[in-house]
Amino acid sequence: MCLGVPGRIVEMEQDALGLNMGKVSFAGITKEVCLAYTPEAEVGDYVVVHVGFAISKIDEEEARKVFAYLEELGELEELAVPQPEPQPGPQPEAEPGPEPAKP
Repeated sequence: MCLGVPGRIVEMEQDALGLNMGKVSFAGITKEVCLAYTPEAEVGDYVVVHVGFAISKIDEEEARKVFAYLEELGELEELAVPQPEPQPGPQPEAEPGPEPAKP
């Protein structure tokens, strides 16, 4: 089954190849999305995203309807990606990994 999920564009830029890319918020979870197929989209607009590509621009009302429908189906929990909570205080330094193999 193909599933397009609505998200709100919070940032836009062009990548090194000139593709329009953006950060899109899905109920607080932000993902990098290709905006090449929605050239009319701007920061603040809602887009439907499928496998990392914005495939259409929609209005806020339509985005809310889709979220309500997904919630009814119990699909929002499945789509959510939990983010680790930042810990207060100093963060431990990363331990060095193994040395790369020499040819």
